[in-house]
Amino acid sequence: MTHNVALKPLNTFAIDVLAHHVVTAHTEAELLMLWRQANKENRPILLLGGGSNVLFLESYSGTVLLNRVKGITINEDNEAWHLHVGAGEIWHELVIYSLKRQMPGLENLALIPGCVGSAPIQNIGAYGVELQQLCEYVDILQLKTEKKSRISATECQFSYRKSIFVKHHLRHDYAIVAVGLRLRKTWKPVLSHGDLTKLDLHSVTPRQIFDAVCTTRRNKLPDPAMAGNAGSFFKNPVLKAKTANQLLTHYPDAPHYLQPDGRVKLAAGWLIDHCKLKGYQLGDAVVHDKQALVLINIGQATGDEIAALARYVRRQVAKKFAIWLEPEVRFIASQGEVDAIGVLS
Repeated sequence: MTHNVALKPLNTFAIDVLAHHVVTAHTEAELLMLWRQANKENRPILLLGGGSNVLFLESYSGTVLLNRVKGITINEDNEAWHLHVGAGEIWHELVIYSLKRQMPGLENLALIPGCVGSAPIQNIGAYGVELQQLCEYVDILQLKTEKKSRISATECQFSYRKSIFVKHHLRHDYAIVAVGLRLRKTWKPVLSHGDLTKLDLHSVTPRQIFDAVCTTRRNKLPDPAMAGNAGSFFKNPVLKAKTANQLLTHYPDAPHYLQPDGRVKLAAGWLIDHCKLKGYQLGDAVVHDKQALVLINIGQATGDEIAALARYVRRQVAKKFAIWLEPEVRFIASQGEVDAIGVLS
């Protein structure tokens, strides 16, 4: 087992830090075995998928356990296709896989980085679609007891960028090993967000939505291979209707989306942009000049530099709009995950 392994290729921010150990699990049995071995060392253990939603603040003192449990099985009935997907599958490749097999429903979620197992943790979403609309269940392994159980979509307690896995920190004791998805055969396009509103509701195909989403994301979002990033750094704030309406009185052009509970979601990127922060730089940490919601590493940025930039952005938005943005990215310190808001306060 190799000691002091570089984590730079294992996190899309390309933060150049080390882990005491890095091990890879390709099966559920292997995952349990490697967790047991790592646990004997009395060091922290971090389960990691694609590393697309983490910011390493410093080197990790424990074992990084890469979840690469793969496999896709499909069952169908008259109403839907039911996909059982291993946690280690790449999310975007799953989207392509489903469309090639004429099973639409995931096209709005194209090019979201990361693995399938990470998708339920923060209820990934884009362009008007969230995982909770498609998820049937999540299979988890209780690492200490080695028991496997299935959590229904309702039990996952999905909300905007949250789930039971975030709220109750289950990921410290459990590993997500598979996700069940339900894709309805009576497909209805979702064209409520961004450039998708320009498409024809009556003639649009799933492939056209997929292509439009990919084009938009590639034009606006930097390739992590060229500039390290974790995609959207901040969550879009969801405000009470009264508070949102007060802001919209002063900024009627601000993008906003009415939520089922009556609250209003604003675009964090728009708020950051209107603080004139595009291109703002601290060391090698920069606010992306095309999409202000993305913070990038243009060279050798440290986790602390990215956090310092996020802290500055957060304070500028609060100063101008009286809105405190919440980070979407998980912050990882030497001993494990830490409260991101606490770091940025």
